[in-house]
Amino acid sequence: MDKNQSAYQEEQNRLDAILADVNRRLAELQAVPVYRGPDFTEQALEAVRESSRQSLALASDEPYFGRLDFQPENAAGKSALYIGKFGVDDENGGEPHVIDWRAPVASMFYSYTGGDEKAAYESPDGLVEGLVYLKRNLVIRKQILQRVVDTYERDSDLLSGAGGDEFLLYRLGENKDNKLRDIVSTIQAEQDKIIRSAKNAALIIQGVAGSGKTTVALHRLAFLLYQYRDQVKAENMIIFAPNSMFLDYISGVLPELGVGHIRQSTFADWATELTGLSFALENPADESAVWFALGSKRPPLNDEVSGRWKGSVAFRDFLESCFDGYARTCLPQEPFHPWDGKTLPAETIGVWYNEEYKHLPPAKRRERVVARIKRWITMELDKVWDAKQKKERKTKSTQRLKAYLKGWPELDALSFYKAVFDPKSGAVWMTEELRGRIPEAVAKDTLASFRRKKVRHEDLPALVFIHASLHGIEGSERFDHVVIDEAQDASPFQIAVLDQYTRQHSFTILGDLSQGIHAYRGTQDWAELTSLFGEDETAYFELERSYRSTMEIIRFANHVLSIGVGAGLLAVPVFRSGERVKVLRVEKERESLFLRDAVERLLRRNYDTVAVITRTEEDAVRLHAQLGELGLAASRITADQKQYAGGISVVPVYLTKGLEFDAAILTDADPLRYGADAQDAKLLYVGCTRALHDLWVLYDGEPSPLVNVDDPEIVTRELPGEDNAGS
Repeated sequence: MDKNQSAYQEEQNRLDAILADVNRRLAELQAVPVYRGPDFTEQALEAVRESSRQSLALASDEPYFGRLDFQPENAAGKSALYIGKFGVDDENGGEPHVIDWRAPVASMFYSYTGGDEKAAYESPDGLVEGLVYLKRNLVIRKQILQRVVDTYERDSDLLSGAGGDEFLLYRLGENKDNKLRDIVSTIQAEQDKIIRSAKNAALIIQGVAGSGKTTVALHRLAFLLYQYRDQVKAENMIIFAPNSMFLDYISGVLPELGVGHIRQSTFADWATELTGLSFALENPADESAVWFALGSKRPPLNDEVSGRWKGSVAFRDFLESCFDGYARTCLPQEPFHPWDGKTLPAETIGVWYNEEYKHLPPAKRRERVVARIKRWITMELDKVWDAKQKKERKTKSTQRLKAYLKGWPELDALSFYKAVFDPKSGAVWMTEELRGRIPEAVAKDTLASFRRKKVRHEDLPALVFIHASLHGIEGSERFDHVVIDEAQDASPFQIAVLDQYTRQHSFTILGDLSQGIHAYRGTQDWAELTSLFGEDETAYFELERSYRSTMEIIRFANHVLSIGVGAGLLAVPVFRSGERVKVLRVEKERESLFLRDAVERLLRRNYDTVAVITRTEEDAVRLHAQLGELGLAASRITADQKQYAGGISVVPVYLTKGLEFDAAILTDADPLRYGADAQDAKLLYVGCTRALHDLWVLYDGEPSPLVNVDDPEIVTRELPGEDNAGS
């Protein structure tokens, strides 16, 4: 028996023993009737049993994925540590059968890359150092051992970690379906460092396309729940993603890691629910869809001015000044007369509002003062003995209180916000000096939106800020940790207002400035966000390795970015070679026929997901219909879509961010649709980096200046028959 066979048999024997133990224990627990009675002690015991049932059930299909033979300093011998998604203890109190990947000792499986140096991990008792003798990757699916790969062995020539690269490439070469998957078996050292970072800091992660930013953030949530189990709760965490379809796409990762109850939302949905917003968004899914769909080179000037100003911290400071003015002037200065001959002095009401209830936000102060006035009326009425007179005065006091409160209206966030921009609002706290600080174009466009009973996406941070200023923030509304995906599309004001709702600045903020296709209203430099937090409350990481696409695709996409943007963090691909990129001239008259044939050829290569990526919404509608007429069943991805179904998709480029496809075909790569400016370069870069294995770029007439058709590494001529699907 050779070495490989011996290792496989050793692991098979180990797997058989572990599965026998897991399945036996699971069967025993499932045989215990579920307790639903009132006894507190029995309820606690049932909770422990249910937790064990769930973890053993999850561990039974794939109990572990890695092995690390480690000998601590001063220890008599080495131990074989098996690493899995879920820990499995030894019933007899011995060494765990399986160690949870989040445990401190498991960190060595990700951080140790080979060589003769010592390995180390931080235990509760301090730093533990020692020697690694073996690092082994295993693939177990549905209780079947499929693959054994040694990535390091101290007593052999396997010292370089080449086996680790081979195993990573094996996993990266797998096809995509309609859901993002966990990477717990292939977490890289730079990713693990982010995942295990301390909780009380705002982590800002700049990561190139395909660097695993989103997956790292999701694994970080699972780690925080494990490491800080006494401090954080899943139900107090939230993930903000760019749209509902993306949330559906990532929805499988946390359950795979045994984590539930973490809220997932878009910022727009959360803000709308929190503020009780009665107006609709100009475009709920993406207000820039209109000008993107028309193939515009940039947003209208007013949109750009509005987006940058309303997204700035300066706008927050402006609203704070408006709010200070409101808080000083909102209280009526007149005394209250419930009936003739009776007066509640304005000074008394002022003491209640400005002194006794000063610690409360204005809306609650008003509520308390109004309740106090009503109690005062009741006490004064109690002094009246004549029943008829008492009834008359009660009626009169109700009418006069209603009239009095008209001078002290109960504001919500939207009515306050409207008063900021509307000169006819009569808001005495909006002075001429304050109103003069609003850019004219912003005021004009905002009032036009109000007349349509709509607000823009960039209005939402302001509405949340005003809501919090008026009503305060309840403890139940605060988050233990917040993940913000595609953060380059979030404004500094948006991050600042979320920080108000987040305990101890506990954030994972991730994005890629090179994919900032909404830069007109988003973040253009990470310094805009780091400045929101103290220096000791912020950590910045860069992920430059792309694990998604082949070297050929990354090289092509980097060229697009270099030509159009000129600067930025370019992706470094892992050593995974594949098909050459195809840049083909296809006349419009035969575009749909060509696309049908190309998609069918790609499907014959056993690809599970293929995307036809258009520049505009209009082209997506047209091509989807034409392909359907030609007998090719494809789904069309739209801005308001809730789920991504996989298979064949037709999608405008601006909606592809965050998604991955086995193969992508980009249409209309000509100078009109993709010019040499930064906006178009970012859009084309996003489209190109969606492809894992195969990228086709089509144009009619002349190619985009972002594409180098003289590059000998790409295919530029259409080859007959099946050769079109390869180089």
